[in-house]
Amino acid sequence: MSRIKLIKGDITKLEIDAIANAANSSLLGGSGVDGAIHRAAGIDLLEECRTLNGCPTGEAKITKGYKLAAKYVIHCVGPIWNGGNNNEDALLESCYTNALKIATNFGIKSIAFPNISTGIYSFPKNRAANIVLSVVEKYLENNSIPEIVYFVCFDDENYNIYKNLIRE
Repeated sequence: MSRIKLIKGDITKLEIDAIANAANSSLLGGSGVDGAIHRAAGIDLLEECRTLNGCPTGEAKITKGYKLAAKYVIHCVGPIWNGGNNNEDALLESCYTNALKIATNFGIKSIAFPNISTGIYSFPKNRAANIVLSVVEKYLENNSIPEIVYFVCFDDENYNIYKNLIRE
């Protein structure tokens, strides 16, 4: 699909309309991608996030990008992996779908996603990639915005998983 692109690199450096954040439910920063985005955006991001009263798992909320090159941050709360019997697949699908809906509603033409839930939340990487690509492809078939979706992988393992799936 030509509207899906794969990048290996640092999501905080992208000059696009929005980046998605692999956020925790407090939206107040954390480790991994979440911490990197908060550090790069500066204290104003944290201040705006404090006004949002958190976000449930499977949902998403939007803020300005502040010091980031991206105009917006869409904070996605993915599930913590608990063996696959606690609705984890549906919650992961939901957080990506909700982020895409926000992008559409805000006229965001380009959005980049990190590998939500596959770090400290331990969601199996192959399983997550299959779910996520399916959700995004289906969404793009039925919506003209966003015009392009980037998957940004910080590590070789995730990059290779996505590269092989996108090629298929």
